[in-house]
Amino acid sequence: MSRVDLGLQPDHLVTFSVAPSLNGYDTARSRSLFDRLEQDLAALPGATGAVFSMVPVLAGDNWNGGVSVEGFEAGPDTNIVASFNSVGPGFFRTMGMPLLKGRGFTPADGEGAPKVVVVNEAFTRKFNLGADAIGKRMKQSAREGPLDMEIVGVVQEAKYSDVKRPITAQFFTPYGQADQVGFGYFYIRTVVPPEQLLTAVPAVVKALDPNLPVDDLKTMEIQIKENVFMDRMISLLSTGFALLATLLAAIGLYGVLAYTVAQRTREIGLRMALGADGPRVRGLVMRQVFVMAAIGGAAGLAAAVALSRAAESLLYEITGSDPLVLGGAVAVLALVTFAAGFLPALRASRIDPMQALRYE
Repeated sequence: MSRVDLGLQPDHLVTFSVAPSLNGYDTARSRSLFDRLEQDLAALPGATGAVFSMVPVLAGDNWNGGVSVEGFEAGPDTNIVASFNSVGPGFFRTMGMPLLKGRGFTPADGEGAPKVVVVNEAFTRKFNLGADAIGKRMKQSAREGPLDMEIVGVVQEAKYSDVKRPITAQFFTPYGQADQVGFGYFYIRTVVPPEQLLTAVPAVVKALDPNLPVDDLKTMEIQIKENVFMDRMISLLSTGFALLATLLAAIGLYGVLAYTVAQRTREIGLRMALGADGPRVRGLVMRQVFVMAAIGGAAGLAAAVALSRAAESLLYEITGSDPLVLGGAVAVLALVTFAAGFLPALRASRIDPMQALRYE
């Protein structure tokens, strides 16, 4: 999951949220505040851009609904749902989402201006827009009525709410044309380490409204880690249990072999008295280790393959019977097995034949 192509550039991004509507702001005052915040945040030392987003990116939130698109005939069972976000000018540049066709939003796309919308590649495919998406009209509803929004741009598709979920059809509108705006999220692009801006952001907000709290202030990379928190926890727990199981297996194997060598002290002493040297005695013990490892490895591998389908529900873009994973596990356990068996084998090769016979 750490190597998934998100469709955007999460490095050097700082994000936080504010909710002026909870402080009594109406939509007009909220828009004015957000405009000022975009300007003041972009002016911070090291910042190259700041932009508003009504829906947080990769935070698990899903805003979607049915749409009507010019030229697309929807049947009674047709899926016409698309994800939605209302953003500020420069959103795509700040987030690192390249525009493929047309234009993005500008400050002129505000209240009273013709309604415009930018769609992603998945949207053009889902609604059969092809290469002629620019200029087509749509509306944010499946009900009958005029198509009051014009598509002015196509942006490269990117993950919306979750790292693991497939990219969905998505459209963007300028927040200046939203009916209600009372809360939202900001994203600041930096050329310096993003952690350096974490202390400056609250001061900027406080200068505009001392009573407006700043929430969820973090880097975008932290936001993405939180988005896959459960998967990371399962991975760490699985790794921990695997290491514990491997350690217990090594200790158990060492104990069994050490006991076996002790039981065979007389036999090993006789072999050495008759001319067996240290390497030959070590080979005798290690052959026993090899047999145990082969039997246990074959049984474990068969059980792993049999249980692979149950494990696949916890995996992402790999199969439960991945040959590299299974081969690596067998190799690691083989090394652990032979390491656990080497000490008893070394001890056996150092047995004094006279002491062994005298012991008997």
